[in-house]
Amino acid sequence: MLELLDSHYNYVAVMLLLGIGLYMLVESRNLVKKVIGMNIFQTGIFLFFITLAFRAGGHPPIIEDGGGPYVSPLPHVLILTAIVVGVSLTAVALALLIRIYTEYGTLDEDKLKQLYHD
Repeated sequence: MLELLDSHYNYVAVMLLLGIGLYMLVESRNLVKKVIGMNIFQTGIFLFFITLAFRAGGHPPIIEDGGGPYVSPLPHVLILTAIVVGVSLTAVALALLIRIYTEYGTLDEDKLKQLYHD
C-alpha cells in the first residue's frame, strides 16, 4: 500500500488539495478564507488534470522518424486557460469583498446574514 502511495504521490497531493480547499469552503465563516479555499481547490483540480495528461515515455507532438508515443498538449493548454480564469475570478471576488467590507464593516458570513435579515 505504501509503495502505491509512494509511486502515485501526485494523486495524494491532489486529494489533499481538494480536501483542504473543500473544507475551507464549507467550514469557514470568513469570506476571504472562502476565496483562499476556492483557490486551493482549483489548484487541486489543475494538478489532477495535468497528472492525467502524463504519459510515461511520451514525447512532444513533433513528428520524427521512429517517434511515439506522443503527449497531447490539449490538457496543458486548457489548464493555462483555467489558471487565467481562476486569477480573474479571484480578482473579482476580492474586489467584491472590499466593497462588502466598506459597506458593512465585516466579512463574517453569519454577521452579514444577520445584517441582511434586520
